[in-house]
Amino acid sequence: MNAVFGIDHPLLATHDIVELRQRLIALGFSMTAIGKHPWGTSTSLAMFEGCLLEIMGIYDDSLIDEIPAGNFHFGRHIYEHLQQREGVALTALHSTDSQRDADRAAQAGFYVAGHLEFGRNVILPDGCTGRTKTTLALLPDPTFLRLSFFLCQQHRPDLIYVPEWLQHPNTVNGIAGITIVAHGGHHAVLKSRFGGLYGGGADIAGGMAFKTANGIVRILEPQTFTDTVGSLPFSITCDKLPFIAGMDFTLSDPTVFRTFALSSGLKFNERGGCLTLLDPALTANTVLRFFHPDTA
Repeated sequence: MNAVFGIDHPLLATHDIVELRQRLIALGFSMTAIGKHPWGTSTSLAMFEGCLLEIMGIYDDSLIDEIPAGNFHFGRHIYEHLQQREGVALTALHSTDSQRDADRAAQAGFYVAGHLEFGRNVILPDGCTGRTKTTLALLPDPTFLRLSFFLCQQHRPDLIYVPEWLQHPNTVNGIAGITIVAHGGHHAVLKSRFGGLYGGGADIAGGMAFKTANGIVRILEPQTFTDTVGSLPFSITCDKLPFIAGMDFTLSDPTVFRTFALSSGLKFNERGGCLTLLDPALTANTVLRFFHPDTA
């Protein structure tokens, strides 16, 4: 089960949530129906135990300034990100006490803009109903906007991590990590920031890595990312500021996943037990990789 500051869910912002959702379904994910937030964003989820994959779009740009958290507007942040390009616009870290964890994040050097609460009605597989309650603590980064985070506390996890909803035909079962692309000149400040949450981290070729309660946060030089993870669309290779460029998942049966990858029509390669999708422009400018934990 995920714990405090573990990777909970990066938000893949997309211009066409319907198309991306269908692409992920073809890849073997069980995606939720597209829902709507009161601040103008649309959402669809693939849920795992203690974490999830979320894709997000804008359904009404007249609502993007609704329900601010301090001076932070969730909908506007996603909208402005999409005005530039698709990609990870925000990343959720797991929280069990959003106020306490926000205080700890502030001590580590993160800016806490404010808190949001919301919920939604759900119908469980057995027909019972309930209403979720979620509290967010927003941690926008005014310097590195694409490395903005938020803490996500689920007050009713029993209404979120329902066993029947965690099963995916492709056997993907969790998040293994995220990879940040950052030029060397930004590594020192990122090491200080993430080190405040996760400890000193480990030096790796071309960067550093931090172990969280759910997955690894890697920070890599652009060329190292290209050499070891995958190629990015030309349109974003000129980004000067750090951004999340890769997301890794675990699965239980690589053979089953390979079958879905082949039938989806998405190009991929397979090396050392890791299957990598080769056209991140089709997955919100994010390189997606999949592997069995024993091959990591």
